[in-house]
Amino acid sequence: MTASAFKYIYGPVYSWRLGMSLGVDPLNTERKYCNFACSYCQLGAANSFGVERKVFVSVEDIVSELKGLPADVCIDYVTFSGNGEPTLAANLGAMIRAVHSGFAFKTAVITNSSTIQDAAVRLDLAEADFVLFKLEAADQKTFEAVNVPCPGITLEKIVAGLVDFRKTFKGRMALQIMMTEANKDSAAEIARMARRIAPDEVQLNTPLRPSPVKPLDEGQMFLIKRAFSGLKVLSVYEEEKRRYEPFDDAATRKRHGQYRQ
Repeated sequence: MTASAFKYIYGPVYSWRLGMSLGVDPLNTERKYCNFACSYCQLGAANSFGVERKVFVSVEDIVSELKGLPADVCIDYVTFSGNGEPTLAANLGAMIRAVHSGFAFKTAVITNSSTIQDAAVRLDLAEADFVLFKLEAADQKTFEAVNVPCPGITLEKIVAGLVDFRKTFKGRMALQIMMTEANKDSAAEIARMARRIAPDEVQLNTPLRPSPVKPLDEGQMFLIKRAFSGLKVLSVYEEEKRRYEPFDDAATRKRHGQYRQ
């Protein structure tokens, strides 16, 4: 299978959080389908803004493309992410199970945490080896300013869902936190929430790739990291960066933004 034949997988990309990550887009919509319109999003505003879970791509199509990978491809994780919120794919769990049953790859899901109160979503995510959850505010006002969620999504419910999920999840769990001017003063409060959730690690990020929002500098991120004492913390300025050549540059930019910048 040639690179141009891949419709649902992209990359692989080098991630400071995941190593070599092969992306799987379980939505594969031409326009972003998400229930957040995050102020810093590198993919732009959500064109299809909603909360309904649907089947966008068949499990068989994902498996077919994975079978077409080069034999010598080096992958640390098959990562479900893409052009929107991956848990809005109603067959996400079936996709993860298909990867585990047919390939020797570990699986990861990068989610904005919005659907964690849904029991079906929790069952789907429980299938993954590694789940990376977004948590970027300590109060509803900041949550709405930074993440711009669909009406009805509350930070309180998200945190409660994350606490419950952590109690039963057997895999690796991370909180990913994008720090900007809008939430930097909430670092201590976010850290207290993180300790309540008790993830395996916290990943502190700031928008280094092209974004509507300016990144914080290294000094600011160093001070923010100190607020998370007692937790395992990875911070974007401190982690290794590598160049990489994905199979299809355009497909990767569609889901991964201007990664070369």
